[in-house]
Amino acid sequence: MGNVNQKPQPNSQTLQQIEEEESASSTFTCEICIEPVTLPNKRFKNSNRCVHPFCTDCMIKYIQVKLEDNVSDIKCPALTCDHSLEPLSCRPKIAHQLFDKWCDVLCESAVLGLDRVYCPNRDCSALVINECGGEGNLKRCVCPNCKKAFCFRCKVPWHAGYRCEESGEMRDRNDIAFGVLSERNQWMRCPMCRHCVELVKGCAIVKCRCGIEFCYKCGKKVDHHWCNCRRSSTFCMWIFHLCIVILVLWPFFLLFTAITRKGHH
Repeated sequence: MGNVNQKPQPNSQTLQQIEEEESASSTFTCEICIEPVTLPNKRFKNSNRCVHPFCTDCMIKYIQVKLEDNVSDIKCPALTCDHSLEPLSCRPKIAHQLFDKWCDVLCESAVLGLDRVYCPNRDCSALVINECGGEGNLKRCVCPNCKKAFCFRCKVPWHAGYRCEESGEMRDRNDIAFGVLSERNQWMRCPMCRHCVELVKGCAIVKCRCGIEFCYKCGKKVDHHWCNCRRSSTFCMWIFHLCIVILVLWPFFLLFTAITRKGHH
């Protein structure tokens, strides 16, 4: 078989030689602004990935425009180059605010598919990721940055003692203090009138003063004094229904037995 000539790939030494040759000349023309640049230190260098005649000022504006569009993987602006810009190598050339923005965009792109929320505290606004799993089930959360509690579902400060549907209502200090107290004592609200009920002891099925019976464990309205929130309750419900069937059929069974005995006599 004949030999096949392969195009040599540029390595770090080749790039270094190109940089030395281009830096030897005191003037180059930026391919973005098409302006001659007389200072060699104005040439932008993308670490050891690629070398192109771009001035630093144009590259800073190019990076800024890309970050405004929330582009995390910023490609080299050269038409025939597929390399990406190295954030660490660009750090000495760009402003601190621009580098921090770049880091934020990289972080957001990394967690794009995860369940996340920003801390509702105005002085914080840290990005918080749901690491517990079960999307939509997480509610009370503590921000790891400011250490303040908030609701992960409705994205507001934690509404102690109130549902997410009630989190948008205006409350005074007394309402907030009562909500914290009801949450601390694990009081349950009636699903109908929303009054708090405290269970001291006894059955988990309680009756509110409005006449509604509900389960103290799950807070749902119940019928026939049974709740399906636990397997034990479901088993008891089946036993209860079985007892009702036996009680209904028992008189018929006794009547049938008496008729059978009378027929034998």
